Amino acid sequence: MLGDEDDVFDSVTWESPAAQGYDASGPSSAPLGPGFRQSTSESDPGQGPNDPKWEGYLITAVKDPVKELAETKDAYVSYLVTAKTNLRIFSMPNPSSRRRFTDFVFLREHLAKNFPACVVPPLPDKHRMEYVTGDRFSPEFMERRRLDLDRFLQRLSRHPTLQRSTLLRAFFESTEWHVHMHQHVAHPPGPESSNGVIDSLSDTLLNAFSRVRKPDERFLAMREGVDKFEDGVVLTERLWNRVRNRTNDGGATLGEDLTGDYHDLAIAVQGLGFLESGITDPLNHFSNTLLEFSALLRHLTQSTTDPYLVHLHSMLQYSHANRAVLKLRDQKQMDFEDLSEYLSNLTSERDRLAAVISGRAGSTGLGLGSYLKDKVDALRGADDDRSRVEKMRKLDGKIKELQDAVSVAHDTSDAFSEETLREQKVFQCAKEAEMKEMLGNLADGQIEFYKAAMEEWERIIPVIQRIRVDV
Repeated sequence: MLGDEDDVFDSVTWESPAAQGYDASGPSSAPLGPGFRQSTSESDPGQGPNDPKWEGYLITAVKDPVKELAETKDAYVSYLVTAKTNLRIFSMPNPSSRRRFTDFVFLREHLAKNFPACVVPPLPDKHRMEYVTGDRFSPEFMERRRLDLDRFLQRLSRHPTLQRSTLLRAFFESTEWHVHMHQHVAHPPGPESSNGVIDSLSDTLLNAFSRVRKPDERFLAMREGVDKFEDGVVLTERLWNRVRNRTNDGGATLGEDLTGDYHDLAIAVQGLGFLESGITDPLNHFSNTLLEFSALLRHLTQSTTDPYLVHLHSMLQYSHANRAVLKLRDQKQMDFEDLSEYLSNLTSERDRLAAVISGRAGSTGLGLGSYLKDKVDALRGADDDRSRVEKMRKLDGKIKELQDAVSVAHDTSDAFSEETLREQKVFQCAKEAEMKEMLGNLADGQIEFYKAAMEEWERIIPVIQRIRVDV
């Protein structure tokens, strides 16, 4: 646990390097909005110390999926990743390269290691593609993955710290990406942890059953906000899944859903037209309208509802990453509290031994545990001043070491808390931008559907009205 208390922010470069840059004074028509602002502490006097500050913009895109080594067992899909930026850390304003899914995985994993206080967005699950049929080389699968990877890079580009990381720059610019990956693994930017697997596992198990003794109200409010947001997303996802299943189950064949019902009704009306010879044409027109409406419902599911559900689930995973940062902050505080308690116990033990050696009255009456410990020491023959003095000497050494560790843990906990406060502002900006985009796309899709449906029904109304009924 002590090995983790080195400065966890050594690997985070908060200042962009001034060298090897290019003139970032681009056109005044730079994109605006969260992740694209070029704000500094001087540009906005109303900004607080924890408000996010961008040094420039980074606009990313993932496109053109291509199946590589198509006729071999090592076939994979590569994607063209492009960027437009005025950040000085980039050596060119429009970098681009081709990357595969495993490259995205490497980028995500190492950004999370290098920037533990940042909410690094998650990648789409490699096997979770509920709304896509076919294998991983089918056009539907590749397009869905392209959209997910594009969203991942957009989230990175909105982050004022991650957008300036050297690893992300190499991801877009490097022509020898595999060499860069090996160098990054061999020489990570931060200090390597000295803890082994068993130590990390034991710390994880211990902290799983531990709670912060002195919780900070600010972070309690943040945790409560995250809980409410995730509960709302889960409920919304459940309701829209129900709407989707009732409208169109997404299968290749028509099932027991609204789309299938309209299709069956159209067939029934068409059959009725053969029986009613006087109104065959109007009924056939009405049947065609029902078929068009059924197709519109199916298109609504594929173009609007399914992307909305995928984005909604992605937002839930993004929120889980934010929750993990809050949990890590609690762990840093618990490390400080545990070390402080251990130091207090050792100090009390040293004071007890000093009182026993000095022979003060009642010196051994410091509790049942101390009394039993004295009796055990007496039975072992260690109940003499020489052994107590030696034990005090060892305790003094441990106390000195622990005092240094407690000081480092305190500084680390405070620094991590400050970074977490700033990170919550960044995440809130990104979340608001994504919610606006997601709900806007949903509204646009619904408006397009209802406009097309109204046009179809308005065309059939005059046809129905021309039917003459003899009284």
